[in-house]
Amino acid sequence: MSLRLSRPAVRGLGSAIKSSRISSRSAALLVPSTSTSAFSTASPQRAAAAGHLRLPDDYVPPTQPPSARPVDTRKSQLLRTYTSMLRSTPLMLIFQHNNLTAIEWAAIRRELSLALSNVPVPEGAPDITSKIHLQVVRTRIFDVALKTVEFFDPSTVEPTTATTATGTKVPATYNHDLSKHAWKAVKEATKNTEAVEKTVYGQLAPLLVGPVAILTLPSVSPAHLGAALSVLAPSPPAFPAPSRKKNPGYYDLTCQSGLQKLLLVGGRIEGKAFDYDGIKWVGGIENGIEGLRAQLVHMLQSAGMGLTSVLEGAGKSLWLTMESRRSVLEEEQNPKKEGEGEEEKKE
Repeated sequence: MSLRLSRPAVRGLGSAIKSSRISSRSAALLVPSTSTSAFSTASPQRAAAAGHLRLPDDYVPPTQPPSARPVDTRKSQLLRTYTSMLRSTPLMLIFQHNNLTAIEWAAIRRELSLALSNVPVPEGAPDITSKIHLQVVRTRIFDVALKTVEFFDPSTVEPTTATTATGTKVPATYNHDLSKHAWKAVKEATKNTEAVEKTVYGQLAPLLVGPVAILTLPSVSPAHLGAALSVLAPSPPAFPAPSRKKNPGYYDLTCQSGLQKLLLVGGRIEGKAFDYDGIKWVGGIENGIEGLRAQLVHMLQSAGMGLTSVLEGAGKSLWLTMESRRSVLEEEQNPKKEGEGEEEKKE
């Protein structure tokens, strides 16, 4: 009696048998051989489909534009973070710190938040207390970011063309801070040392030495700046430190130890470099921006009133001079007789 196996049975048996467990020649014969004839008609179609799905050689992903630096490193991400912060922050104070511990930083930030929370919020103005941050930066990367913001203008980059996934050309402008245009602009600008020293970067670069921390304010608020100075860099009588009775936590050993290691060296306000005296002047403006506006309006009004009085005085003096001259000329043209003059006196 002969044993016959149907084709489906053979296929099922072949899938169940593993090559590592085949021990005899008869068992190996049960495994069907794979034929390539079934793929002969599908191979050209797959090749054609693969050709259609292939990206162009000059394809540029829209989320990964060409860059002069590796975009996936931490340094590149920090550089972009610092440049964005410099462009969006109108007021920034620069501190040098010396090995502050995490506990000391926490104590300083606690007292800073407490002092800022006591600043009254003007009517109709948003509360910026929660957006004021004291943070440590990487000095060398922050220096490069400051150079990029100072010497690179993204609006000057001319648009170019980029290839899409379908092979079409579309306009594109690669003016990000990691682009080759930014790198070339910074390199060309820093060649002239004398010109660099006159810029804001040239004035702030000597301050970026050693460990650096920055205090950022989202708007120019003299009231908040004064409160921050009273904690981080007190200087009586303009910015006295909080009293021990009102704020005893300020005099903790941890907080005082951290403040002794913190030194205010300069600032950047509205794109201009300020020294310590300039920062104190901004923080000492009475009534904040409104007070500064009132002073400006008063100065303009005083100048206008002074100019008006000067012009009116010149006009009056000219009129009096002309009137006196006219009366003299009339008397010379129509002289009165002596007798008539005496009769007029008698009458």
